[in-house]
Amino acid sequence: MKKLIGVFIMLLSVSVMAGNGDGKMDLGDKAALTHVKMLDVSGEKISLGEAQKDNGLVVIFSCNTCPFVKQWEDRYPEIKKWADKNDVGMMVLNSNYQNRDGVDSYEAMQKHAETKGYNFHYVVDEESQIANAFGGQTTPHVFLFDSNMELAYKGAIDDSYKSADEVNQAYLKDAIISLANNEKIAVTETKPTGCSIKRKIQ
Repeated sequence: MKKLIGVFIMLLSVSVMAGNGDGKMDLGDKAALTHVKMLDVSGEKISLGEAQKDNGLVVIFSCNTCPFVKQWEDRYPEIKKWADKNDVGMMVLNSNYQNRDGVDSYEAMQKHAETKGYNFHYVVDEESQIANAFGGQTTPHVFLFDSNMELAYKGAIDDSYKSADEVNQAYLKDAIISLANNEKIAVTETKPTGCSIKRKIQ
């Protein structure tokens, strides 16, 4: 029964966006606001530009409590491993402005990062400005930039939020490897699946 209730809640909270509906950034567009410093759970401030490595940067819009994030976030360390191996930076952003006094407060983010053993930058996207600039829609929602900080892939992490064992296409991992090897990325855009970002509307 608990499992059925959980599935029902996930279906209620799902927001699936794609194509022209998923925002302002098209493939090949340069990342915006790369200079903006954001507060990391470590207490330090860091910008997208500072997190970038030689072959690019992975940006994941995420949060603390979305059921889809909870299904996918155990794969975040694997993404970090592949990013490091291929000289790509990684930053996870919490853009849930409307939850900033509750489940997505800075203190809650710190606790969540410690509990889950996050070994990557997890930062506050103040007033959802990066999410709004990129057109981030869901938690999670991935944006992969190349060495010129031009958008090379956007969408889902892979094709199964339910289980890593059920993944047939590891979109982000494959894109990172192709990017680092100067190869054409086979799949450059997929539908992000998750909870809607509780953004500040501009």
